[in-house]
Amino acid sequence: MELKFVVPDMAETFGKIRYAGEGEVLTEGYGRNTTVIGRSYHLYSSKQRADDIEVVVAAEAGEKDFDQDQPLK
Repeated sequence: MELKFVVPDMAETFGKIRYAGEGEVLTEGYGRNTTVIGRSYHLYSSKQRADDIEVVVAAEAGEKDFDQDQPLK
């Protein structure tokens, strides 16, 4: 489900969120003209146990470095 411009009640919807690992690097272009446009990260939720959460962060935000299973806000 894609939630563009929707701000859910984070604690009510997701509970405690933990870092689960890096996803893929989203690129645009081909060959020498390849540009990174975003990175995806996987998260675990205490309330949504059956589904992992995937968050896509724009390249302008930079690469994020978290420890495995680190709690997030």
